[in-house]
Amino acid sequence: MSPSNGFFLLSLLLLFSILHAASFPTKIVDKVCKRTSNYSFCVESLYSDSRTPEADQYTLAFVAVRLAYLSASTTRDFITQLLKNENQKPLQICIGDYNMAVSAIIMADNDLNSETFFELADLANKAAAAADDCEAAFKGNQSRPLGNKNKDLKGLCEIFGVIGRLFTGH
Repeated sequence: MSPSNGFFLLSLLLLFSILHAASFPTKIVDKVCKRTSNYSFCVESLYSDSRTPEADQYTLAFVAVRLAYLSASTTRDFITQLLKNENQKPLQICIGDYNMAVSAIIMADNDLNSETFFELADLANKAAAAADDCEAAFKGNQSRPLGNKNKDLKGLCEIFGVIGRLFTGH
């Protein structure tokens, strides 16, 4: 075997090993995601952050809270833009809901920073309830411009709620 063939095979083996390892979630990710209602959404969401493969429970909590914050704040900004074009009652309700969700997620981040963890799951539920309330505001409407965004926020809140319950043993 020539040196270039050996290097090629070694490179291919290394690439295969990396891809193979990346296709299986870590124990903590698997443990968290098995407790959610959508395992694949959970794994995919958590692995969208580069810290996840090496994350312990604490770091994973920060990843999940950050993802929920990004979802809630970008959705709130999107609603603000929609309100400039059409001032619908459901959108007015949703802007209040998403302000509340962002606030709850910021409080969850503070809970993590203080290392108390006691309010994490409750704050996750509060933020998820805001997404539910926003979705309910569109009941009876054919157009649901925030349907997927509400669903994503609920899923992300569920993830950090599960992690919060792991800290408190509930």
